[in-house]
Amino acid sequence: MTTTKQIVLDCFENMFVHKDFVAASANVHPDFRTHSPGLPSGRDAFVEAMRNSPLIGAEVSIERVIADDDHAAVHLHVVPAGDERGAAVVDIVRVENGLIVEHWDVKQPVPPAAEVPNGMF
Repeated sequence: MTTTKQIVLDCFENMFVHKDFVAASANVHPDFRTHSPGLPSGRDAFVEAMRNSPLIGAEVSIERVIADDDHAAVHLHVVPAGDERGAAVVDIVRVENGLIVEHWDVKQPVPPAAEVPNGMF
């Protein structure tokens, strides 16, 4: 049986690192819901929005994935083209019957290194 952590990691690696939206969508339920402002719910609409978002040109690294039962949190470092520091992003997702069904996120710009002596990641 595939774990929540592996389902989420597969989806995020495919979507944000490899930019393989077809593979990523295999882990998302057709009736997927997001609570992120400006993003549409529904698997096809959400995946299409990701395909056309500024993230397509960004360098994305998955820093950590923490999972508990049917929820997982993914800590990302997202650096859009031309942005020196980027943003720290935490996506929280809920998995049901092997598919991601729900999504929340929080974002924070990465400040200058002098402001974060221990680093953001």
